[in-house]
Amino acid sequence: MAENQQQQGPQFALQRIYVKDISFESPKAPEIFRKAWQPEVKLDLNTANTDLGDDLHEVVLTLTATVAGEGETMFMVEIKQAGIFLVQGLEDADKHRTLGAFCPNILFPYAREAIDSMVTRGSFPPLQLAPVNFDALYEQARQQAEAEQQPA
Repeated sequence: MAENQQQQGPQFALQRIYVKDISFESPKAPEIFRKAWQPEVKLDLNTANTDLGDDLHEVVLTLTATVAGEGETMFMVEIKQAGIFLVQGLEDADKHRTLGAFCPNILFPYAREAIDSMVTRGSFPPLQLAPVNFDALYEQARQQAEAEQQPA
């Protein structure tokens, strides 16, 4: 069986994309609609992955967008956009990069669309998040982890 995997080479396949959790809060509604719209957007993102066995991995991209104005939170939206991916025949470094950068890159447009939809349903102007360079974020996190492991 190991010979078959080596002959086939590396394999990557998307099995499923789904929303694991989503929430929208507008704690100051309806009063907030009477105020001037000068928002400050704060975006937090995180990724995590879980080995499901049989070369399947769940990757979860968590995005939290908090929009404030005049010192008050206008709204907050959070999504955990997930996917199940088949990742087979890759060396550890390539596998980690695939799960930490490539897979979140696939999930991001789905999360971005869901956030925009939730925000407009909350009666706020659309929130179009800018693209994210997950490769650069992955490399930055990898370098930071290496620096923390080195003795001072």
